[in-house]
Amino acid sequence: RTEEGIMEPLFCSQSRLLQYLKSFSQMEVVSIIARDGLKLIGYLTRSKMKEKLDYDNQPKMPLILLVHGGPWERDSYGFVPIVQWLANRGYNVLQVNFRGSTGFGKTFLHRGDREWGVGKMQHDLTDAVMWCLNEKISEKDKICIFGASYGGYAALSGLCFTPELYKCGVNIAGPNNIKTLLSSIPEYWKPLRKTMLLRIGDVNTDSGFNEKISPFFHTENIVAPVLIVQGANDPRVSQVETEKIVSRLKDEGKEVDYIFYEDEGHNILKPLNRMDLFDRIEKFLAQHLGGRYE
Repeated sequence: RTEEGIMEPLFCSQSRLLQYLKSFSQMEVVSIIARDGLKLIGYLTRSKMKEKLDYDNQPKMPLILLVHGGPWERDSYGFVPIVQWLANRGYNVLQVNFRGSTGFGKTFLHRGDREWGVGKMQHDLTDAVMWCLNEKISEKDKICIFGASYGGYAALSGLCFTPELYKCGVNIAGPNNIKTLLSSIPEYWKPLRKTMLLRIGDVNTDSGFNEKISPFFHTENIVAPVLIVQGANDPRVSQVETEKIVSRLKDEGKEVDYIFYEDEGHNILKPLNRMDLFDRIEKFLAQHLGGRYE
C-alpha cells in the first residue's frame, strides 16, 4: 500500500501469463451455508465465454463442481490452470472446501470424520450445488461433478447417491471400494493407516459400513454418463479395482467411457498423456453439457 492508500502489486510470479490476463475468468470467494448451519468457503469462477457460445439463449451456463483430492487438503484462491481451462471452454466452475478440508482448524477437519459417501462431506457438495441453483448460477441438467483421487470418489458418490443432480461425472483415479483402497495402500502410507481408519471409519471390520459408503455397491443408481481414468502404476487405486466398476457399469447398460494409461500412476503427468486426457474430457463435457470443444 502506498502513502496515498492505493494498493499496488509487489511482484508477479508468472509474468508470461500477463498477456492473457484479459481472457482469464475472475475467481470469486463465496460463502455457502450447509444444511446443518456450517459455513463453507468456496470459490466460484464465472466463464467469460457466454457471448461466444450458443447456449440456445438460455441465461444460465453449465456448471462444473470441481472437488479437490485428499480429502485432507483444500482449495485456495488464485490462478488454477484447470479452472481457467474449464472456464475457457464455457463452464462456470465451483470449488468448495467441504468439512474435512484442511486450513480451517482442527474442529472443521474432524467434522469430516466418518462422513464419506453418504455422510456430511458429500452433503456439503450437494448443498453447494443447491446454492448454485438457488442463486441462479446454473440449472438442473447442466451440472457435472468432476474430481481426481478423493475428488473422483466424490464424483462417483454424487452420481450414486444424488443421481438427480448431475448430468455427467468425471472420475480421475478415484477409489470406488474403500476397503480395497486401504488394503492396497503402499508401504510408505502404512504409518498413516490408523489415522485413515479413524477418519474414514473401520471399513476393514465393518463390511456393512464399507458397502454403505463405497460407490461400487450402488452402481444401479447411476443414470448419468461417467468418464473414468486410470493409470496402470497407481499405487493407491488399483487397475483391478477400477476395471471392476467399469465392467459392472457396462453390464448394467450404463454409459461409461474408460481411459487407461499404461505409463502413468495416481496422477496423469506426462505431457502427451495430459494433452490426450484433456482433449477427451473436453469432448465428453461438450457432448453432455454443450461447452466448447477444439
